[in-house]
Amino acid sequence: MVEQVKRKNDPEGLKKRILEGALQAFAEYGMQGARLEQIAGYAQTTKRMVVYHFGNKENLYIAVLERVYQQIREHETALNLRALPPEEAITRLVEESFDYHANHADFMRLVCSENLLRGRYISQSPRIKALNRSALDLLDDILSRGQQAGLFHQDVNTIDVHRLISSICVHHVSNRYTFNTLFMSDNSEAESIKRNRQLAVTATLRYLRRCDTPA
Repeated sequence: MVEQVKRKNDPEGLKKRILEGALQAFAEYGMQGARLEQIAGYAQTTKRMVVYHFGNKENLYIAVLERVYQQIREHETALNLRALPPEEAITRLVEESFDYHANHADFMRLVCSENLLRGRYISQSPRIKALNRSALDLLDDILSRGQQAGLFHQDVNTIDVHRLISSICVHHVSNRYTFNTLFMSDNSEAESIKRNRQLAVTATLRYLRRCDTPA
């Protein structure tokens, strides 16, 4: 009874549970396959309360997209990379990005699902674009400091570096079953993670470093 009263009087806690349940459902079944009844079950509430807080499934899906992007951007900001030397900062950013993607498979499934929908819903949220500006600002600071120190090429583009980092981090999660089965069936999961994590760091540093910069 105490738990029921606590939940009844905790609308923010309920909204958080609904978002968590919705992420689970959307990651598993996609935007079109997930049902509000499933989401309500995951959140231990009713469909009526889901509709009360979010209106409809489309609004809830956009809210989940906003939440997962906010979480990864907050994780990056919390690393305090501005306090580290440029090469150490970019290495830490790549490692943390790789680990975050590997440890948040539902985030990756949601992103893949939205790409299958050709960005139909993410394009409806100005907030997501604003949230993700921090990723470029953080990376731009590292690149600028590395260029000023004579470590990095002057003509590198921030978005290109972000794309390079994301490509390996995302591929490791989104394609790991097919890729590992076809090409790396003898490797353990731990070996694959270690190999790909180092590949992401090495590829990024080699792309950024000037030819006359010692490794």
